[in-house]
Amino acid sequence: MNRILAWRRVRLAFGICTILCFWSGAAVADDECQDPIEQWQPREVLKTKLEQQGWVVKRIRIDDGCYEVRAIDAQGRRVKATYAPASLTLLELKVKHDKQDHREH
Repeated sequence: MNRILAWRRVRLAFGICTILCFWSGAAVADDECQDPIEQWQPREVLKTKLEQQGWVVKRIRIDDGCYEVRAIDAQGRRVKATYAPASLTLLELKVKHDKQDHREH
């Protein structure tokens, strides 16, 4: 009888852990851009804004409802940036440091 209760507890704990894992994954997905499409600004506006900051824009694409930009910044570094399409607010910036950059520092 104790074995049966122990297995029920294990299955219950496993079930709860599984539900919590899926629930937390859904919460992470909510962090992506949620701007209504009718409020989006054209990509060209973002490109012009970045070029005025000295960036050379290689590509702007839509990923998870956000604008994802690949470019060379004013310092010559490769960057990947994520922007909200309605406000053109910077959400995330990743800078790629080339091996030469590491040797110089």
